[in-house]
Amino acid sequence: MLSAKSLFQEILDNDDAFRLFCSIAAGGEAQGGWENGRIAALVPAGLRELGPKIARHGADEDKHGRIFNALLKQRGLMPAQVPLETDYTLLLERRGIGLAHDRLSREVPLTERDVIVYLSHSRVTEQRASEQMRLLLRLFGDHPALGRAVRMISRDEDNHLAYCHEELLRLAAAGHGRTIHAVLRECALAEIRVYRDVGLAVMRHMGAVLRWPRPKAALLAAGIHATYVYERLGGWRRMVSLRQPARRDALGTPPVPEAEYA
Repeated sequence: MLSAKSLFQEILDNDDAFRLFCSIAAGGEAQGGWENGRIAALVPAGLRELGPKIARHGADEDKHGRIFNALLKQRGLMPAQVPLETDYTLLLERRGIGLAHDRLSREVPLTERDVIVYLSHSRVTEQRASEQMRLLLRLFGDHPALGRAVRMISRDEDNHLAYCHEELLRLAAAGHGRTIHAVLRECALAEIRVYRDVGLAVMRHMGAVLRWPRPKAALLAAGIHATYVYERLGGWRRMVSLRQPARRDALGTPPVPEAEYA
């Protein structure tokens, strides 16, 4: 029977598929690390207290990229070239979501609105990351090779999501509620389209590597389209709601001391 467990197990058991999966993940995390690092360096004076938290976010993303590369190294695999159509971060930027790389490359301080755009974009994408890692945690949290990596990344993604909720609520209380609501909605509606397109592209590449029969590939594609329909009809709203998280000041406290995954 086709299930999330069987699908991920199939990818895990095949070196070429695992190489592609980890390479896509590592590339996205490294990109997120660079973006957060630049945003931390350009935070406006009025929001300077956010700088260390944004830097912590970026350091976590860099760490995740190293973890995925370490998983490849454990199996004697080199990173693969990531197909452009599977580059989630790049495709979001092309849709005008988040802060453009050319903006972040300039040594010009960000505005307060830029920070709202950054936090709103992060709130939406971290929702997706948290959900994906919770799925992997449920499936492989006790796996001898993957379990520790999955647990570490899942905890970090939950912290990132909590931080976005808390900071956006603070800015909403300061009078930015309408702007935050509008930017969150724009980000969420763009993200669900990009997530669908990237999911279809990843499945095409995985299907070619794993030689999936046409009916299986069609069934998986139908599932991705069905998820998009659900999200377009209202599922996207879970990505824009704001509530005080159980984990307060999630990125303001020192990280849990532990040896990095390697």
